[in-house]
Amino acid sequence: MSAVPIQELPAGLAWLNAPQGSLHDLRGRPVVLAFVNAASAWCVQRLDELAQWLYRNPGRVQVLVVQVPRFDSERQPQRAIKLLRRQGVRFPVLLDADWAAWQRYGITAWPTLMLVDAEGRARERIVGLGGDLDRALLALCEGLPPPLEEDLQLAPELMPEPQLPLSFPSAVAASADRLYVADTGHHRILECNHAGRVLRQFGLGTADLIDGTADLSAFNRPQGLALEREFLYVADTGNHAVRRIALRTGQVDTLCGNGRAGDPVEGQVAAATGCPLHHPLGLAVAGNQLYIACGGDHRIWGYDLGRNELHLRAGTGELGLRDGNVRLAAFAQPTALAAVQHMLYVCDALSSAVRSVQLRTEVVQTLVGQGPWEFGDADGPRGTARLQHPLGIAMSADAPLLWIADSGNGTLRTLRLGGGELATVELPRRLHGPAGLAVAGGAVWIAEADAHGILRYDIASGELGDVPVGE
Repeated sequence: MSAVPIQELPAGLAWLNAPQGSLHDLRGRPVVLAFVNAASAWCVQRLDELAQWLYRNPGRVQVLVVQVPRFDSERQPQRAIKLLRRQGVRFPVLLDADWAAWQRYGITAWPTLMLVDAEGRARERIVGLGGDLDRALLALCEGLPPPLEEDLQLAPELMPEPQLPLSFPSAVAASADRLYVADTGHHRILECNHAGRVLRQFGLGTADLIDGTADLSAFNRPQGLALEREFLYVADTGNHAVRRIALRTGQVDTLCGNGRAGDPVEGQVAAATGCPLHHPLGLAVAGNQLYIACGGDHRIWGYDLGRNELHLRAGTGELGLRDGNVRLAAFAQPTALAAVQHMLYVCDALSSAVRSVQLRTEVVQTLVGQGPWEFGDADGPRGTARLQHPLGIAMSADAPLLWIADSGNGTLRTLRLGGGELATVELPRRLHGPAGLAVAGGAVWIAEADAHGILRYDIASGELGDVPVGE
């Protein structure tokens, strides 16, 4: 695009974690306006790429993240900033609640990067995950003097998250006497008893991709767990990998993934690094199969634990809601899974839907949900019931009942299988960003990500209590 002076940001944008400013204030330094949606895996990937570039080229550009809501819940400033912080975003964030900046700059898709030079002129626009980001950013900085010392310092965030034992826990798994927590913001997995006492930690607590013993291994924003006898499987989302923890020894290894997003290849997995994944989010184990929900390519994959083979189980890769044969079906960022015999249940986050995959007949069916732009908060028959950005799902241990973490509505929902209705569980308070769920020991365990905590809902009594996870 030709270099033209960029219009100033619309008045009324909320600056969520930085002092209010303007594009004029940033003259003399290149600016990247990153139009994103906090719920989108593609946007998270693009922001990760920007952060990595700045790590290699500190202070060269200023990034302003413009959060444009897909869901009504994202119009709330607190919800919007927490969704981005959960993904490790540290850039200044502006909330474009009414899409004013989106319309002013003619944005048409998430993510879109607008590159603005030091003179305040729009130089280039990169839409989606395409384009040569490194080349474009280097060209934007060409001929400029080295950054000043003050530009190298990362400004402290306004109203940062509190320092607590957990940071944005996104998944839980439970057995009769153990609770496993994906402590996403701390890049680690915790093994606890049901009272919350930490028994073991897996991972150093720094973002990396390292196999080895519990104290020497490393994860990067793990967001999915599946427990099967003596193994705990981890969707290591930030590493675009699936990891395995041998609970008897504490040893951590990688089944597939190499730290970079990529297109999976079906067949024998000779080496984990040769089998990339794209934003794995949810896992489930049934028999000898590990099922993987990849939010980046909108598909469900199956990993044969005996043969070390990866196969596509459902989805074309197109973002949407379409039922039918698994090779023709479409998902919208599948986020969590629950497996029962030959049936796989899918929490399809961006379509605010719960789907099923009949593994024998290879048919996908929508149980609740209408599509990527249809969401709400309504109980009742499946045709009229609505969810909003659900992130977790779990099967009841002794009844044909699905538990759903309806994250956008801050509620716990149930869906009775066999044609039953969607219902909201009566709780004493609203939940704050409920994500992962697990059912064990007569309770539903809830990862309340935005509150940095774990909850226990007693199924028999209806009591909801905090699980004080601590060292």
